[in-house]
Amino acid sequence: MKTTFHEENGKYIATLEGRLDTVAAEQTTKDLAPLNDCTGHDIIIDCTNLEYISSSGLRILLNIRKNAAAVGSKVTILNINKEIQKVFEMTGFNTLFIIQNQ
Repeated sequence: MKTTFHEENGKYIATLEGRLDTVAAEQTTKDLAPLNDCTGHDIIIDCTNLEYISSSGLRILLNIRKNAAAVGSKVTILNINKEIQKVFEMTGFNTLFIIQNQ
């Protein structure tokens, strides 16, 4: 699992690549920790190269959304594949996030 993070045009942008499973969750949580202090910044999570997400990965996204909502920021998920889209639909995550496929 590879996670990158940067700020661009007043937004925090995180890119997830690989499999966000239980094994990768601990490091991914650390890598995305700056997103927990997003006051004044909306968040974009680019999942173009994310192959899989487990319940541990969903928890990470949910915590990011919770922290963002508390300070008035929005979280947008970009380019999830069909498998992850199904997971989002089954869990109701598709109603919690702004999802854009380009």
